[in-house]
Amino acid sequence: MGDQDGKPRKVKTARHGTGKRWLAVWVDPDGKERSTAYDRMADAERKIAAMGADIARGDYIDPSAGKVLFADLAERWLASRIVDPATKMRYEYVHRLHVAPTFAKRQVKSIKPSQIQAWISSLSSRFETSTVQTAFLVLQGILDLAVADEAIKRSPAKWPIVQVPKRAAEEITAWSDERVHALIDAHPALFRLLPVLGAACGLRQGELFGLAFEDIDFEEHVLRVRRQIKKLGADHVFALPKNDRERVVPLPAWAAEANKRHVSSYPPLVCSLPWEKVDGKLRTQNLLFRWTDDRFIKARSYSETVGKPALVAAGVIPAPDKDARQRSRYATSRKEGLHQLRHYYASVMLAGGVSVKELAEYLGHADPGFTLRVYAHMMPGSHDRARRAFDERFFRPHPPATPA
Repeated sequence: MGDQDGKPRKVKTARHGTGKRWLAVWVDPDGKERSTAYDRMADAERKIAAMGADIARGDYIDPSAGKVLFADLAERWLASRIVDPATKMRYEYVHRLHVAPTFAKRQVKSIKPSQIQAWISSLSSRFETSTVQTAFLVLQGILDLAVADEAIKRSPAKWPIVQVPKRAAEEITAWSDERVHALIDAHPALFRLLPVLGAACGLRQGELFGLAFEDIDFEEHVLRVRRQIKKLGADHVFALPKNDRERVVPLPAWAAEANKRHVSSYPPLVCSLPWEKVDGKLRTQNLLFRWTDDRFIKARSYSETVGKPALVAAGVIPAPDKDARQRSRYATSRKEGLHQLRHYYASVMLAGGVSVKELAEYLGHADPGFTLRVYAHMMPGSHDRARRAFDERFFRPHPPATPA
């Protein structure tokens, strides 16, 4: 036990003669006496010195605080997130499947950087990089909460040894005009306007599904992107576009005419869905697109019944195989589908001289820097311009030297 001068001393206990016979005793900032037992006097002395230094610096953390279970902190962290419902559901799903099985029953103070790195390596061998990154984001957030709540001094997720895999940079290739026209022609008449507006205005799939007749301004020749249809678990809602930003996009004349033909054949669908949350206030829109049962379009229904067959007909992907139950199984990747039309749109805009800043606005990107990183290689003649600039400024021909 510690004397008044802070030195530990040996005390008689029920374990006298064996076990931890030295007590390091100190008074915490709240005036409470704390103690920890050690086998050796030197260890007790080091503990007293460390606690005294932490108190003096204002870095003191109750050693027993780290005994809190990771699962308890995870529950608090997930409940405190101020994010859209889809993101929160994603965090909960990833935590349940990938984080909790390894860490839930652990005391937070017992988690080591090496154990986190081993967990990351194991996940990386079985799942895509995006899944590993999201799982680590959740883990790191929970451990940051542990630091903020003074359960631990430093997050074990923030040591240099902890390395999360980065998604490999992939240069995007825009489709040709011929491929885009082939995909449009391969769509049934009821859905043909979807790829038309995807190519002409660069909308995301959920934004296309949520597009309303009142969003089209034929006089101003613009399209207003005000919402998307988003899936939340088994339910669907209207929500703001990605990055919570509405935007205005120029509407080409040929797309406007296609829109008028579509509406004359297929009147808008009156559709009511909750706003942003499953229990949100209902909003009613006159949707441009409908499914065959006169309801809004669901992404999976469109993909399996319309989108992938159209990709086959356009020669983008091979014909499907049949599984054991004679269901069609298509060989697809992230490089096909309506999202590819956004890349086509970007390539056309850049070829036409539209600035990166304008393109970022039209695509709904929060940061023009992101747009530049993704599409810089599509900017026409960038290498030629760079060479010309230096040739004209730094490598002007010198007049021949005058003979001596």
